[in-house]
Amino acid sequence: MKGFIIALQFLTRLPTPVIVVDDAAFARSMRWFPAAGLVIGALVAGAAWAGGLADSRLGALAALIVWVGVTGALHLDGLSDLADASGAAHKAEGGDRERLLAVLADPHVGSFGVVAIVLQLLSKLMLLHMLVEAHVFLPLVLVPFAARIGPLVWTWWLMPLHQGLAARFRSAIGPIELTVWTAALAAASWFYPAFLVTPLLVLWWGWQVRRMIGGISGDSHGAGIELIETGLLLTLVVTAPWIPGP
Repeated sequence: MKGFIIALQFLTRLPTPVIVVDDAAFARSMRWFPAAGLVIGALVAGAAWAGGLADSRLGALAALIVWVGVTGALHLDGLSDLADASGAAHKAEGGDRERLLAVLADPHVGSFGVVAIVLQLLSKLMLLHMLVEAHVFLPLVLVPFAARIGPLVWTWWLMPLHQGLAARFRSAIGPIELTVWTAALAAASWFYPAFLVTPLLVLWWGWQVRRMIGGISGDSHGAGIELIETGLLLTLVVTAPWIPGP
């Protein structure tokens, strides 16, 4: 339970009990990331449903505001940093990897990062609107949950890029944690087959990160979570049982 509270403290802005956390306990909290995702998903789905009682557009907006607010835009920051880094490297002659890593370490947000955040928020807003229109609410609970299985896989699979956040998590993840959450994802996919695409999205992003920067970092964890959430929303839209309008 302590690990779950630590995971909530790290991944959300929700009020939690004050507890003492050392590096080892913080690293172990990663095992609870998918469970924290369920809490985020429940709040997002609840906001979508409540807003949707008035209008589907309001439901989508409420869900997006809660999604960004409860996570403190934590993963959007990683997405913007990686977008800036990849954009700067692409502009450099030969796609300079050193340039990419230098920009990735820069805390400032550039034009590529701003564009990435805007496109990500617009994508989520549009997809949420379509899901609210189709009265698809329960699967929304599972989207943040499934996306946060990704960091467990990437931590176990990829070497940390540097001695930062990703390196602290590496020692805490093993086959047991992966098996437990894979089984939970399989159970969720029994009811909502759209989530069968999750492993493909997770493996795709891990391959992209390894090819692009050679290892996993906190920013690439955050970017991966954001992109997988959007990919899952799109899959739900494609497979949604659409209800004809009046």
